[in-house]
Amino acid sequence: MRLSDLIRRASRSLKSAKLRTLLTSLAIAVGGFTLTLTLAGSNGAREYADKLVANNFDPSELVVGKDPEVANNSTPSSAPREYDETVSSFGGGGGQSSLQLKRLTREDIDKIKAYSFVEQVRENYQITTQYVTREGQKKFTASSEAYNPAQKPELKYGTLPDSGDIGVGETLLPDSYLEPLGFSDAQDAIGREISITVRKPFTKEFAAQLLGTTVTDAAAALQAGSSSDTQTKVLKVVGVTKKSATSFNIGAAPILIGAGDARSLYEFTTKGTPDFDKFLYAYTRIKDGTNQSNIDNAQSILSADGYYTQSVKDIQKSILQIVNTLQIIVMVFGFITLIASVFGIVNTQYISVLERTREIGLMKALGMRRKDISRLFIIEAVWIGFLGGIIGSVVAFCLGVLANPALSDLIGFDKGTYILIFKPVQMLILVVSLMFIAMIAGLLPARKAAKLDPIEALRTE
Repeated sequence: MRLSDLIRRASRSLKSAKLRTLLTSLAIAVGGFTLTLTLAGSNGAREYADKLVANNFDPSELVVGKDPEVANNSTPSSAPREYDETVSSFGGGGGQSSLQLKRLTREDIDKIKAYSFVEQVRENYQITTQYVTREGQKKFTASSEAYNPAQKPELKYGTLPDSGDIGVGETLLPDSYLEPLGFSDAQDAIGREISITVRKPFTKEFAAQLLGTTVTDAAAALQAGSSSDTQTKVLKVVGVTKKSATSFNIGAAPILIGAGDARSLYEFTTKGTPDFDKFLYAYTRIKDGTNQSNIDNAQSILSADGYYTQSVKDIQKSILQIVNTLQIIVMVFGFITLIASVFGIVNTQYISVLERTREIGLMKALGMRRKDISRLFIIEAVWIGFLGGIIGSVVAFCLGVLANPALSDLIGFDKGTYILIFKPVQMLILVVSLMFIAMIAGLLPARKAAKLDPIEALRTE
């Protein structure tokens, strides 16, 4: 019997039991729905991770440090380290834990700069800003950091340099500071001046200044500070940034300043302290770093010399590990649903065989071969898989498209960035896979139908 005839006959058989066919298909559709959304969510997360990395890191740069934590490929050590003046301890977890990190020194920075494959090195400055203000306004707490030319902050107003750093005496101001500092809007802030003030820690030099003063005067000096232990930097606003979903900032966004200003403030606050000229890591640009082999070669050489590195590829891999883990968890639930639906197909097909025993006997008596009987029931199972896959995928697609704008707003994604991205090829492969699974489920009932004795089948009431 021709395959086309078998397909038409299988279709008519399923139509004669519409409700049962629909219910069995819906069991497959639940799995198809779950897997379609999982794949779409995975696509969206991967695209978001790509944008996140592209907007915050230069593919030609390596993050280089002296601590394994920089490479993000090991579990933080829980044991205390042997004393080293380059190791700094960072508390966390409500006093329940601390992270001890070995830092780069000036000698390390000079050594890294001396490599033939290194084009540029930018130290990571840790700036402790006391407050920000402008003339006639109150003082507000603030954080500031050096502008990273690899970053692409989203502007509300103003301009970014076409390449390189922002100039000395210039700043990019987050829009969250507009109202507190008395600006009417982002445009009003452009070209205006703000000032940020940093303060030295309690050093030996400052302690010497307090000697010979009364307790009251010393307390007042500590509270208010003096011109010698604070430094104020006046900066012109050249751009106003706004919160972006592709930024790594947690909480209030920092005021961005040029590397020259950042270096000046860092040196002022750390000179005379054990933290002077010590850095958690440095951004190291590799010559012709867009070529992955050059990045790999640089990482190999730096690793051999005792440095730990992380490339854009490594950062992206770390981010995607979380995405992959979540994807696997959700897909497991989807496959569990499919396993349950397989038993549903087996049960439905067995019932169909029992109900159509006389029909099967008649087809055999008229000369229909055993393999054609088997193919007929397998095709019916494939039809059920096809219907279930189509229903699940189409429903998931429609709901996803409708929900995408609301989900993007809820998460805070930029306009045009969606968490659910559907790919037709993936959906097609999923439907074909569900048809194959349904075919496997139909093998046992098909075998039973093919083995029926025609005489015994015709005697069945």
